[in-house]
Amino acid sequence: MATVVLAYSGGLDTSVAIRWIKEKYDLDVIAVTVDVGNERNMQEIADRAIQIGAVKSLIVDGREDFVRYFVWPALQAGAIYEGQYPLATALARPLIARLLVEVARQEGAVAVAHGCTGKGNDQVRFDVSINTLAPDLKIIAPVREWGMTRDNELAYAAEHNIPLKTTVANPYSVDQNLWGRSVECGILEDPWAEPPAEVYAWTSDPDALGDLAPKYYEITFKNGIPVALDGEEIPGYVLIETLNSEAGKYGIGRIDHIENRLVGIKSREIYEAPSAVVLHAAHNALESLTLSREQVRFKETVAAEYARVIYNGQWYSALHQDLAAFVQSTQRFVSGTVRVKLSRGRCQVVGRKSENSLYSIGLATYDSGDQFDHNAALGFIKLWALPLTTQAQAQLLPSIGFEGNLLNNGEGKVQIASKSESETEK
Repeated sequence: MATVVLAYSGGLDTSVAIRWIKEKYDLDVIAVTVDVGNERNMQEIADRAIQIGAVKSLIVDGREDFVRYFVWPALQAGAIYEGQYPLATALARPLIARLLVEVARQEGAVAVAHGCTGKGNDQVRFDVSINTLAPDLKIIAPVREWGMTRDNELAYAAEHNIPLKTTVANPYSVDQNLWGRSVECGILEDPWAEPPAEVYAWTSDPDALGDLAPKYYEITFKNGIPVALDGEEIPGYVLIETLNSEAGKYGIGRIDHIENRLVGIKSREIYEAPSAVVLHAAHNALESLTLSREQVRFKETVAAEYARVIYNGQWYSALHQDLAAFVQSTQRFVSGTVRVKLSRGRCQVVGRKSENSLYSIGLATYDSGDQFDHNAALGFIKLWALPLTTQAQAQLLPSIGFEGNLLNNGEGKVQIASKSESETEK
């Protein structure tokens, strides 16, 4: 019988999908669970797929590839969607899509399937990636097709004796990997509601930590990639896991975000990303030391676009290749060590050093040893102001007939402020 490869997480949607695909499409299901640092019992999940009805259940360890080819490039780029979301789930999807295609080829499957809804971003990320890598494979998205509500799914699972951990009392949809954890549904769909304590699993409540003493870590980077923690070189995924645990103890990494989904709606998402928050702060601090002002300025633009490319499911695109080439060029000299201070709910960069540093004490100091040519500032200021003074004299001042200032009138309009008539008469 023909087979379909299903991205299986062990959650409600994909568990119900195993039985539903068999009924709807008469296809045998091969469940593929990809380990990207999900912190779950993978074997238990794989066994559950067989119990539900999958003909085969595979576990693929994707942690090293995830960190090396997805997380680190995004960190080097400084990619944070809408200034808040470190893109944990979004980064894992193109890797999972690639692995699904690889398994489909190995197993001779005619289709691949995923558990994405018709309202989310992941359907786009999976479909676009799969279509790019293997346009001949059929894509099946049961949740997008079957029209069941979450309550309907729970009833379907109960009717068909499908083992689940999700219940009406625990309605949250959770996705997690090494780089972060995302939570949605339930009371979180009310943007006015404060997230209850049960939503968080990786981070302590900062308000309940009392007088917890701060802790310091030194993070060493080579070409923009973290390679050591406190001087000890460790694998990337171990470094991330360590910072997730340590920063999480201080309540660092909680993100409550109303974000703009690609499909055109707003959604409320709760993220936990302790390691991502710490490493982005450290990497940004090292770049401020080793990149020129113009590199930093333009890279901010590239970082925003890079984040959109990831979020919008365009990882396997020429645009991504172009952006990545620029990012890699900027990272040539981003090597050094950053010292961070972890305290209650806060990560603070308190030190940075690099052999490639552009910071010069001789130029920056106001004390003895000052090497800056103060007299050169006069000529610089004159040249810097030249376009402004030229335009003011040729256009702005003659048009109003007197010297004035541009002020905001409080209504979003700019008006000219000048001397009052009485002052003019005097």
